[in-house]
Amino acid sequence: MKTAIQHMVCPRCVESVEQIIDGLQLPVESVELGEASFKRKLSDQEKEEFSQKLSEKGFELSQDREEELVSRVKSSLLKYMNHLEEVENPKKLSVFIAEEMNLNYSYLSHIFSESEGQTVENRFIELKVERTKELLSYNKWTLSEIAWKLKYSSVQYLSNQFKKVTGMTVTEYRAMAKKNRKSLDEI
Repeated sequence: MKTAIQHMVCPRCVESVEQIIDGLQLPVESVELGEASFKRKLSDQEKEEFSQKLSEKGFELSQDREEELVSRVKSSLLKYMNHLEEVENPKKLSVFIAEEMNLNYSYLSHIFSESEGQTVENRFIELKVERTKELLSYNKWTLSEIAWKLKYSSVQYLSNQFKKVTGMTVTEYRAMAKKNRKSLDEI
């Protein structure tokens, strides 16, 4: 997996980047002017640490077009979550993202799946389940109200998705969340 690095202009730059990679114990194959090749895709945390260490030495990770598109799709998914909750008849996910990014959804979906190892739709399901957890923690809405708010076709569909993603039922989650929550005077 090649990663482009800006501002590498001399052999000392290569040595400096090699030292950073060694210090972070990243799975490197080679380092050349302007790029480093890794044996596998770096995790988000590894990439963030690598980027930070590079910038401390005057270098910069260069995002390629695909990385930029994936990042924009992720941002669009968060915007879509707001759209979903705020609009009575929301647009379809694919239409919203295509319009937001002004690109073909099939193309974006393919790039996203290749990069992230999951579909855009599956990522959005994970976001909806996380939002469901958040709404449950407020103890303000019933599960029916949450299903309606997040545009699930039924409470049963929400419950099934929740169990599939978390491995537990909504009832089990609520019990666990209550058990793990501390009152303010205990803190």
